[in-house]
Amino acid sequence: MPDAPLILAAVGYGLTALAYLALSGLIVASWRQRAQGRLLVLATVLSAAWGMLSTFTAVGWLPPQLGLMAEIARNGAWIGLLLYILHLRLPPGTPLPAPLRLIGIMSAAIVSGLLLISVFPAVAAMLNLPLRGLGTMGMVLLSVIGLVLVEQVYRSSRPEDRWAIKFLCLGLGGLFVYDFYLYANATLFGTIDLRVWAARGYAAALITPLIAVSAARNPQWAAPVGLSRSMAFHTASLLAAGVYLLLMASAGYYLRLFGGEWGDVVQTVFIFAAALLLVLLMFSGTLRARLRVFLSKHFFSYRYDYREEWLKFTRTLTEGRPGEQLCERAVEALAKLLESPGGALWMRESPGSYQRVSHWNWADIQGAEPADSEFVQWLTRTQWVMDLDEMQTRRDLYGELNAPAWLQQAADAWLVVPLLLHDELLGFIVLKHSLGKISFNWEVSDLLKVAARQAAAHLAQMRASNELIVARQFESFNRTTTFVIHDLKNLVAQLSLLLANAEKHKDNPEFQADMLDTVDNAVTRMNKVLRQLRRDGNATRNHPVSLTDILNEAVASKQAFKLRPVLDLPPAPLRVRAEPERLTRAIGHLLQNALEATPSNGSVTLRAFEEAGQAIIDITDTGSGMDDDFIRTRLFQPFDSTKGAGMGIGAYECRETLRALDGNIEVSSTPGQGTRFRLHLPLDNDLEGDAA
Repeated sequence: MPDAPLILAAVGYGLTALAYLALSGLIVASWRQRAQGRLLVLATVLSAAWGMLSTFTAVGWLPPQLGLMAEIARNGAWIGLLLYILHLRLPPGTPLPAPLRLIGIMSAAIVSGLLLISVFPAVAAMLNLPLRGLGTMGMVLLSVIGLVLVEQVYRSSRPEDRWAIKFLCLGLGGLFVYDFYLYANATLFGTIDLRVWAARGYAAALITPLIAVSAARNPQWAAPVGLSRSMAFHTASLLAAGVYLLLMASAGYYLRLFGGEWGDVVQTVFIFAAALLLVLLMFSGTLRARLRVFLSKHFFSYRYDYREEWLKFTRTLTEGRPGEQLCERAVEALAKLLESPGGALWMRESPGSYQRVSHWNWADIQGAEPADSEFVQWLTRTQWVMDLDEMQTRRDLYGELNAPAWLQQAADAWLVVPLLLHDELLGFIVLKHSLGKISFNWEVSDLLKVAARQAAAHLAQMRASNELIVARQFESFNRTTTFVIHDLKNLVAQLSLLLANAEKHKDNPEFQADMLDTVDNAVTRMNKVLRQLRRDGNATRNHPVSLTDILNEAVASKQAFKLRPVLDLPPAPLRVRAEPERLTRAIGHLLQNALEATPSNGSVTLRAFEEAGQAIIDITDTGSGMDDDFIRTRLFQPFDSTKGAGMGIGAYECRETLRALDGNIEVSSTPGQGTRFRLHLPLDNDLEGDAA
């Protein structure tokens, strides 16, 4: 009958087998379509097999070689998963760096060699190799490789992404550290410490929940730093950790003293679990945030060290190149003041509404707010920071005001901070609930108001700079247009003179007739261009036009393309009020872009229909598509072109044309699949105007 340590070991390894088996089932249910998921399933299944075989080894039912083989394969699978995660960090198509490739080759060689001598021990004997020494040294090397890869995975992750992989790194790091100690000790003393081996099953089982947490967070595969307050925080953290370790060491001593035959094993398991828990607590962003709040409340007269907070806010707001991601940095700077994990920014993008223009760690919040809504008027009038939690309990402060529907649907929304500049609402920022459970009071409100005005000033300066750049570019464009008109005048005058002289010298009537026709056509075309260039600078007069005629003319102007657009018109004609040539040119720009972006085997469709009292024009293609960032930041920027010979004003001119007609334009696109431009124009129902 096995003695007590082996029975305890069997229980521990049995728990490991059950834990990894359950984890494998959960991963199979949710990760079966992902390569990294398959690797994780392989590693957890092999870990479960290792736990089961080690259980049978502990009770004497199986030889230890089977458990060792499963352990070797398990280590190989975990190392493979870590290498694959590092590969995912690289740009698509980039091979692993040479050092990592070397580590992969070494790992494969060690795993293969260990499995070979485990299955065929006679091979090692034939080669006069020490079987036991080779096995323990190989396991030490695999542990070291695993620790190196864990460090690389954690260090190569962006700070904001580490919350998703830190538990995997902690778990695998703990596993490889334990294995390193076990086999390094065996290498030194020539035998495996039975007590350490018996406790390893419990240690492996304790690691399973950490891997499960990272598995749940992996589909998307953050701790602020705050006698100074920072020194108080770190001192308190170290003091608490010291007291904790002292208590755990005392408890471990008594477990060993009174644990009988199992005392050493129980003490080892307890100390490992206590150390693991301490590391987890030290990594917890929520616990650290709450500790800062506790220290600020009970050891300082004010919650904030305003000098430190202002320096941190200004640094976050102004880092990077001028104007680059300023909107996102403004949200981040405001959020970090309150330990908030995310937020989003709305700014007045058109005369009629506030649109979400940027976010920080909060991609799924969406919505637009009319500029004349009660919500916007309340923010402008009161200049208060709106506490959405307080709105539910203190209705006397908010009266009949209700948060917009899109804001109520945002599950974690907490504060709405107005961005005011000269008492004008430039925009507002919505913040998530604080990790530190900070209570909203006058001090928080005052800090946010001051910081928000500073952020508003930076955002207004950015917008003014952009508008000035555009104005200067338009000034240069207008100057160029003036030169073109001047050159066209001269050319028309020369051709007119040539035409007049040709009528006096008709030596060859047929030739001269052809020449006259050619010159006459050239003069006609250039005069038309001249008229258009002159008219672009002046106000145009809109009148009722047939949308069918406009679309037919736009399609006819693109006959030079091999790909012919499909025109889908409604049975009843639609009429809008517009300047025909300008509207045709705007639609033609979008149609030409669609044709240029679509391969010859694709399709471009131009469709018109009526919806909710508006004329809708859809221009749909199956071309290369655009990503959301390009649509938001570059598509409608004048003089920003992706074409070498383009001027970059087509999409901008189209949007401005539609806005001048009280219309709108929407863009939806998927890279690699295509794009749809939807144009909204008010219908013209003025029959008298039609008759006129």
